[in-house]
Amino acid sequence: MSFSQLTHLECGRCGADHDSERPQNLCTKCGSPLLARYDLAAVRSSLDPAEFARRSPDLWRYHELLPVRNPESVTTLGEGMTPLLPMARYGERIGLPRLLMKDEGLIPTGSFKARGAAVGVSRAAELGVKRLAMPTNGNAGAAWSLYSARAGLTATIVMPVDAPEITRRECVAAGADLHLVDGLISDAGRMVGELVAASDGRVFDASTLKEPYRIEGKKTMGIEIVEQLGWRMPDVILYPTGGGVGLIGIHKALNELRELGWISGPPPRLVAVQAEGCAPIVRAFEAGERESRFWEGSQTVAFGINVPKPIGDFLILDALAETSGTAITVSDAELLAELREVAALEGAFVCPEGAAAFAAARKLRASGWIGADEQVVVLNTGAGLKYPGTVSVDAPILAVDAHLT
Repeated sequence: MSFSQLTHLECGRCGADHDSERPQNLCTKCGSPLLARYDLAAVRSSLDPAEFARRSPDLWRYHELLPVRNPESVTTLGEGMTPLLPMARYGERIGLPRLLMKDEGLIPTGSFKARGAAVGVSRAAELGVKRLAMPTNGNAGAAWSLYSARAGLTATIVMPVDAPEITRRECVAAGADLHLVDGLISDAGRMVGELVAASDGRVFDASTLKEPYRIEGKKTMGIEIVEQLGWRMPDVILYPTGGGVGLIGIHKALNELRELGWISGPPPRLVAVQAEGCAPIVRAFEAGERESRFWEGSQTVAFGINVPKPIGDFLILDALAETSGTAITVSDAELLAELREVAALEGAFVCPEGAAAFAAARKLRASGWIGADEQVVVLNTGAGLKYPGTVSVDAPILAVDAHLT
């Protein structure tokens, strides 16, 4: 059996087919994101999911459902198979005793962005890309810089000056061509677009959903959750949503697993969690709209979800509709309080985006949208250590001869 069963790329909006054997960005017919498609019949006829347990504990265990053709093209730092942890004490506090956390803070580079970078960089290198460029809110740029270095590629990264400081240091350490912009990720995206357009094909645009393979790395979160639950699905999955690639990817993974016959029954209800200061998806969902509108003046301490207009907004909204899911906002005050409570009750220092998802779980349980007996998975998308400013410290300073009582 082939290492990958990739067959072609398909436009997520108009359905047009595209060649998967050369670098691709958006659909040439309608300008929408492309999705990787696989020969699932071949996978179903030749692979038993029990085989995965005998493979390496990383996301590449699912290589038939990933786009890299040659195993020698895989660029890896050991990413994947993050723990699915019971949150019993915190869950009891908010009325969800079966609450679980998928902890992506333990993955290389400290965030789930490593999944998309591993697969996206591997496939880009396999297709002959030498230099890539991307806008970022921080963590994606750090991950793509480090994986590019490992693959021998050059990376140009543009991020807002307000992005978490550690992420720019990761880019510099990896030798990336880093630029800071006094604006938002949308401003960084414009600059990257201009660079790519003027490069005569020498620079590949690796922006969120402007290349088709980042989503394939992110979808492995969904496959892992199902495998870790014994090839069962939870009732609800909450995901902090900026660009929304992880939510789209999880939905794509579940659809593929269903077509393979490895899962059955109703899908988990997907929840897109956004900050009150930047909630284009929530606004569109509540209005019943097919796409989002640009969110003016966006601002939140959960910097990773500060995306005023995600390019894959229609795919996010489709995923919510098809799973009977919902979209919800939380305030910065709510998510910061939840960050402290999760750490105090569970010893887990989550990122502010993950804290937003925990705050949303509390609110949805209080409203009755989530039942007390339901199994709920919250995605913590990064390590809290990458955002030291979210927790203020006011500890007494003791003299060297002081005594504690």
